[in-house]
Amino acid sequence: MALPYPDIDPVAVRLGPIAVRWYALAYIAGIYLGWRHVRKISLKAPKAMSEQQADDIVIWCTLGIVLGGRLGYVLFYQPDYFLFHPLEIIELWHGGMSFHGGLLGVIAALVLFARHHRLSFLMVGDAVVCGVPLGLFFGRIANFINGELFGRPSDAPWAMIFPRGGPMPRHPSQLYEALLEGVVLFLVLYLLRQRGYRQRPGVIAGAFLIGYGIARIIAECFREPDAFRGYLAFGTTEGQLLSIPLILFGAWLIARAKPLALSKEGP
Repeated sequence: MALPYPDIDPVAVRLGPIAVRWYALAYIAGIYLGWRHVRKISLKAPKAMSEQQADDIVIWCTLGIVLGGRLGYVLFYQPDYFLFHPLEIIELWHGGMSFHGGLLGVIAALVLFARHHRLSFLMVGDAVVCGVPLGLFFGRIANFINGELFGRPSDAPWAMIFPRGGPMPRHPSQLYEALLEGVVLFLVLYLLRQRGYRQRPGVIAGAFLIGYGIARIIAECFREPDAFRGYLAFGTTEGQLLSIPLILFGAWLIARAKPLALSKEGP
């Protein structure tokens, strides 16, 4: 028994030779909604940045997401392949983005942005991570529509037969990730803001890193590893191993966080 996979055309709109894919629309929706959310948070006390800076930061973060995400995928997952097919690095429409690479790209962008505007990196980071779960949610939905990053074989009543996953029913792991990395993580960060943790710069960013790392490690238990990577030591996956440093770094951020009045990362 398996649920039928909804056969959704990856192309949302065709205008002659131009094809607009759901994958691209998901990134646009995630970035736009994430930016609006971050903008709203940033302008509340304690103020992380000005209104103009909140508008500008979306460009910096978008570049970090795209460049870091693609380069992360190339370096972390298929370095040998892209070494001999370098022109395919720019073919983003075929998919192939790494969250961990995108995260490193955004961190680099935030460091440069905060230095350029003489802002607190931790306060800016606390605001920006609150919008990330929105992007993750739409990104995982796009993965589901593309029929990629599907789960391991399963006899669960909600398992699906994916077009590129062979005849076996599989976990819809993209939806698990949309729930854990998107909905659950968004709510966790919302509760932390409501409890006043923006007054301790670094706590919310640290919580995001820990929460994402845990969510990804759990989701990878149901997700089929990439065929070109497979399972690593002790049955772990690339995504799980890359998530461990995030958890450790997040814990370090929380451990060193100080109340805003005493923090060296003042407004």
